[in-house]
Amino acid sequence: MLRRAAAALAAGTLLFVGAPAHADDVRGGQQPVIRTLELPQAWRASKGAGVTVAVLDSGVDPHHRDLVGSVRLGKDFTEGANPPGAAPRRLHGTYMASLIAGHGHGSEGRLGIIGVAPEADVLSVRVILEDEEPGFREFNSAERFENVVARGIRYAVDEGADVINMSISKELATREERAAIRYAISKGVVLVAAAGNDGEGKIDGDFAPYSYPAAFPGVVSVGATDRRLRRATFSNWNSSVTVAAPGVDIMGAGPGDEYWVGRGTSQATALVSGVAALIKAKYPHMSPPIVARAMTASATDRPPGGYDTATGFGVVNAAKALAEAARLATHTETAEGAQAQDPAKPMRARTAPIKIIVRDEERVTVYAAIAAAAAAGALASLAVIFVLVRRVRRAHSSQDA
Repeated sequence: MLRRAAAALAAGTLLFVGAPAHADDVRGGQQPVIRTLELPQAWRASKGAGVTVAVLDSGVDPHHRDLVGSVRLGKDFTEGANPPGAAPRRLHGTYMASLIAGHGHGSEGRLGIIGVAPEADVLSVRVILEDEEPGFREFNSAERFENVVARGIRYAVDEGADVINMSISKELATREERAAIRYAISKGVVLVAAAGNDGEGKIDGDFAPYSYPAAFPGVVSVGATDRRLRRATFSNWNSSVTVAAPGVDIMGAGPGDEYWVGRGTSQATALVSGVAALIKAKYPHMSPPIVARAMTASATDRPPGGYDTATGFGVVNAAKALAEAARLATHTETAEGAQAQDPAKPMRARTAPIKIIVRDEERVTVYAAIAAAAAAGALASLAVIFVLVRRVRRAHSSQDA
């Protein structure tokens, strides 16, 4: 039985689920996503085994029955913001981790949340606080927390992450964050971030604002779609959007064996990170631009002309992305698109030059660039979710019309 929770996150309105009365209360609620992404077909080729997805978020509950055994707690870059003894809530981070790598529970894992890559491992890197945590205001005002996202990215790379999920964002970019993105891509790490939930409230002309880290070159920026696979009304649209994924009424796990239903580009981002994990598990040396190419070239519900600013190249499909990755692996080129590359050997990617654009509204500085991707054309570089106050603040919840 569903009841409305008192708390709401940037991902959108969350509904709390008590102990499920029937096994299909949770898994049944996931069926629209499972069908849209064609996960049963994808799992015949890959379930994400051997891949580590770093979840840069508010922390992950390693004891949730749908995640137990799959989570490694990494560094907490927010340490010192909360008063001594204040326990992290870890709601949003647990929610995202379950969509990526939840393995369910019970007989053959048939109960609870099943993630896109159920055999992947999660590295929890805490870089934000929940709005309700006592240190939230201190965290967003103290200078010592200025570059926690950049430090979190570098830490995740050095700890062996293959994919980094960032359901977080800021209004302004920093030199340190841009350098951390370059560092991750140079090490073959796929970066995925959300396009943002300001599609209704912060419109500047004919697009919603850019945000970071999604708008950096080389990051896969994810928009959200509604039940009809059209742009969800809250989802940002601009030329940084790369792909889209379902982002309305998405079932996920919460701390303490709870379950939540929510909406937002946050959830869509986690689903795309799961697809990236499936590809990296099957083709561990595939470079980030080629992984992005596999997802964009195989996307379904493609807009007229092949691309638009609402859903990018279309809705990600796990099964088709793996099939495209298999094709690309047989004759992959480097990110510059010039030199043939042995798919058994790792490749290094280069990011495109950065163009700086200053937007009047909220004085948002935008770095909009398109990452060159192998035999494919341009990938639209990115925008974001979970907008945090000032440097790392929460995004406003948005309802889908």
